[in-house]
Amino acid sequence: MSTSSAPADGRLGGRRRVLVVDDSAFMRRLVSDIVASSGEFEVVGTARDGLDALRQMPLLDPDLVTLDVDMPNLDGLACLDRIMREWPRPVVMLSAGGRDGGAEATLRALDRGAVEFVRKPSGAISLDLDLVRDQLLEALRAAASVTVLDVLSLSPSRSPSLSPTLVSTDLVARGSAHDRGLRSPARVSSRSASGQAPSFVVCIAASTGGPAALSRLLPQLPRFERAAVLIVQHMPAGFTASFASRLHGISRLAVHEAMHGEPLLAGHAYVAPGGFHLRVGGTPRAPVALLDQEPTEWGVRPAADRLFKSVAHCYGAACLGVVLTGMGRDGADGLLAIRQAGGLAVVQERTSCVIPGMPDAALRVAGADEIVVLSDVPAAIARLVAGQGRADDHGEKIA
Repeated sequence: MSTSSAPADGRLGGRRRVLVVDDSAFMRRLVSDIVASSGEFEVVGTARDGLDALRQMPLLDPDLVTLDVDMPNLDGLACLDRIMREWPRPVVMLSAGGRDGGAEATLRALDRGAVEFVRKPSGAISLDLDLVRDQLLEALRAAASVTVLDVLSLSPSRSPSLSPTLVSTDLVARGSAHDRGLRSPARVSSRSASGQAPSFVVCIAASTGGPAALSRLLPQLPRFERAAVLIVQHMPAGFTASFASRLHGISRLAVHEAMHGEPLLAGHAYVAPGGFHLRVGGTPRAPVALLDQEPTEWGVRPAADRLFKSVAHCYGAACLGVVLTGMGRDGADGLLAIRQAGGLAVVQERTSCVIPGMPDAALRVAGADEIVVLSDVPAAIARLVAGQGRADDHGEKIA
């Protein structure tokens, strides 16, 4: 089995071949038209459900697959499992979103090896059709750049787990199951985690490959006594609340989707809601989360650059920026702002990224204090936070 992202039959430089899988004939036609009209991809077949897709996989040998989440006979998750076992290749999920468990199923698909997902258009004359078209083609471009080894690394069952050992001994018991009241500013202000405003902020940027990376990173972090964590994962509205809830269930930090105007607390992690930029306002003594729907940056909202720059402005040297796997260059300018303010930077080493575009851009624009593989990112964060924003003895800055 070839581990190159290029097809084995020499189609390098040509159009990548796509199998479209959806139980709706209308959606199969719509997705096929979008894919074919790009000129970058060729639709080699369509399948009406997971069983039909599995029958066609060895016959068509597509380079990429678009896979509906919710289908009869064999759903998208079960189909994805078979594809990953027998014909591993990049898969882009198509999801109806936050109803009937669609968001949770989509997140499970990312855990099981899907490269990316796109929310389905709502109809033939949907107002979001142009946006969906752009997102689908961008997701396929990202998938086309992924190697088979990268695909396998997305599945926790096929990839090395992160070390369970934490650098910091600052461990606090997780406590009870997720309390949805954490999403309410009134409940957050009760300061049930640490009771203190953070004196240090860690902000994390991720895109393609990010959900799997964050699901491995967050559980390895301690519940910081003096630091808060803010996360921008490029993800559409309707999915981030479920994503935050899943992270909360596996983390020592209290993780929830950020809400406008809520106070930031040490020991908490805040996920930017899909469709909203997340910024930090107020002062280090009384910081608050701010949300807005200003225009996209680099084609995304939330944008990490917006968050990073606001953290640099509010916290100065008392912050750490982390750029993980992703396509594009979001986070690079923000990381530069953090370093110029005296803060620190950790960038995921490119060979451990599903797509290294964001880390590569961050290094070109801002440099880093540490460049580490994903498995070493939690230790780097814990060490730098424990050092009160000072690099350790090996922390000579990389310009």
